[in-house]
Amino acid sequence: MVRPYVLLSVATSIDGYIDDRSSQRLLLSNEEDFDRVDQVRAEVDAILIGAGTIRADNPRLIVKSEARRAQRVARGQPEYPLKVTVSGTGEFDPNLKFWHHGDKKVVYTTDSGFARLRSQLAGLADVVSLGPTVDFGALLDDLGERGITRLMVEGGSSIHTAFLASGLVDEIHLAIAPIVVGEAGAPRFLNPARYPGAPHKRMRLVETRTIGDVALLRYKPEGN
Repeated sequence: MVRPYVLLSVATSIDGYIDDRSSQRLLLSNEEDFDRVDQVRAEVDAILIGAGTIRADNPRLIVKSEARRAQRVARGQPEYPLKVTVSGTGEFDPNLKFWHHGDKKVVYTTDSGFARLRSQLAGLADVVSLGPTVDFGALLDDLGERGITRLMVEGGSSIHTAFLASGLVDEIHLAIAPIVVGEAGAPRFLNPARYPGAPHKRMRLVETRTIGDVALLRYKPEGN
């Protein structure tokens, strides 16, 4: 079984934050960069986002451009990528936008969260237990069995940390916004963890690009 290629996508402030502590979502990207993200979404088979981000931001998580969706259909793909999320506890509001936009959805959970989610999300998503804990390698194996060859991971911090600490990331798109957050306790791109080869292993910079006032950096872990 071939696991999907994992693309980790994130926008941060200059000081590494992905949001502030207010109740409103902090918009780090500009319109040009949001359009770039929409293009990347249109090119993948599945998009993954964490449960905490869904609860906090209530996103639709879709390809917004009608033209890009039409191009997907012309290529023989579904109009929308598969939407994926992860919840160890099984706590989800079935009224959130995530469940009612786009096409198919999959929720990965634990044995303890499985029954609760299957009841809450009946008819809204396929619910899969990964065992007593969330095993991200097993998650990728299951996506591979579903024919997913390219996965875009859009966060938040705990999800990005889990994939990178497990050595499961093939590419990183890091968009840096020209602002500083500086709030203690605000969410960062990555949490402290044991990352493979850290702190001496260097990633390979494969592209730099200016998108308005945002700087896009594309990295690949060594060997990818």
